[in-house]
Amino acid sequence: MSLETILFEKKDGYAKITLNRPDVLNSFNEVMHVELRDALKDCQKDDGVRAILLTAAGRGFCAGQDLGDRAVQGDEGPRDLSQTIDKFYNPLLRLIKSIEKPIVCAVNGVAAGAGANIALACDIVYAAQSASFIQAFCKIGLVPDSGGTWTLPNLVGVARAKALTLLGDKISAEQAEEWGMIWKCVDNDALVETTEELAAKLAQQPTLGLGLIKRAINEAPTNTFDEQLDMERDLQKLAGFSDDYKEGVSAFLEKRKPNFTGK
Repeated sequence: MSLETILFEKKDGYAKITLNRPDVLNSFNEVMHVELRDALKDCQKDDGVRAILLTAAGRGFCAGQDLGDRAVQGDEGPRDLSQTIDKFYNPLLRLIKSIEKPIVCAVNGVAAGAGANIALACDIVYAAQSASFIQAFCKIGLVPDSGGTWTLPNLVGVARAKALTLLGDKISAEQAEEWGMIWKCVDNDALVETTEELAAKLAQQPTLGLGLIKRAINEAPTNTFDEQLDMERDLQKLAGFSDDYKEGVSAFLEKRKPNFTGK
């Protein structure tokens, strides 16, 4: 696979995807959208990939959309930004949510606009101490996209979500952890090692079961309590038929480390 805008490698049962346009803070152009989506689809289909690590090169995680691709020049008419969302951002976010494998995100610097919301859509988010999150849409007269108006209220509550999106204030990694936006803030020098170790660990866990957990958590906000109880019942049935459940119980009874296969 010849790639221009991302790095893609598989090792130790997981895949590492690195956004690689550091000269523009890894902002999205159409090529990066296509390459990232193709890499994620590859991970989704490959049974040998049991976890995914998403990170970025350089001093920033992602500045969102490359505005150079979307600027309105002179007397040029307005651009229909919904087309970009419909063609690129929405399919990407739906893919991140639908892949039934854990996705770890390592935010190594500023995550702004769509870059912030793509990071927050991942399953377990770590951020370097120097990282920050900015809902920059209001600064240029736009509405948060990439799931931001859904993700933020669910993570931090309506009051904080409104302030974050209406004011566009920068939130530090420490504050993001305190508010529950992300899982953990770690020292800058520890981010790579910590997240690679986590991805490798998740790759050794019962992948099918983890995928079902992800499905249940993702669907909970739109389910009633009774619907969620029924969903748990149905997913538990699937999990109970898995090889990993059988192996997990056997290992527990035999007092040994389980050897999960992800099936």
